[in-house]
Amino acid sequence: MPAPAQRMRTMRDRRRIKGLRELRLVVADARSEEVRKRIAEQVARLNPDDEREAMEWIEAVSEFDADTPW
Repeated sequence: MPAPAQRMRTMRDRRRIKGLRELRLVVADARSEEVRKRIAEQVARLNPDDEREAMEWIEAVSEFDADTPW
């Protein structure tokens, strides 16, 4: 059996042939009390008017809400 590194390389090569690539994300652990507290503090400081404006813009440019599908 090939080494783990070689198996991963082979798997990535197969995915690339299919037009796919690996993407890794590192995100805050929402299970952590400290992280939840930090997020709550940041949300409390948000300006509702600014957030509403941002959401309206996102909805206006969203292709998912378009009447004509691509």
